[in-house]
Amino acid sequence: MASPAVPTSISIGSDHAGFELKAAIMDRLLAVGTGVRDVGTYDTRPVDYPDYAVRLALSVIANSQPGILICGSGVGAAVAANKVHGIRAGIAHDTYSAHQGVEHDNMNVLVLGARVIGVELAMELVTTFLAAKFSKEDRHVRRLGKISRLENTEVDLPATFQPAGEIPHA
Repeated sequence: MASPAVPTSISIGSDHAGFELKAAIMDRLLAVGTGVRDVGTYDTRPVDYPDYAVRLALSVIANSQPGILICGSGVGAAVAANKVHGIRAGIAHDTYSAHQGVEHDNMNVLVLGARVIGVELAMELVTTFLAAKFSKEDRHVRRLGKISRLENTEVDLPATFQPAGEIPHA
């Protein structure tokens, strides 16, 4: 796993629900020579996932390395991590999403649900995520530019806003 195409070091974090899966992933990564920066939690005592999502996100930004974040479903941790400027966290419970999220969306945090997938699938997803590279195709760069502008802008919808396809109530 520590080939030139794969990062030599990652950040990893979880809440209590993801602790055991995090430990299993760390053991496997360390066994193949990948450096792991563990931002917690360090046991199964209940904690609040946003605290660890932020720790992971800040480590990813500070160390310019990918991250793996784990909670029960993956949903809460992904929502929290994506609130940190520069983080593009995505849940993947299939290999297509794990590589496509990087190739098209420059995803820098893989989020897993420990109550959704097992260790073997998790490792397959981690391997796929870490091996993927952003395509840098014009359409993907353009779309990421729009996302960056959203991060830096407060979006206010006009009071008369109607989503496409909805019919106003009389």
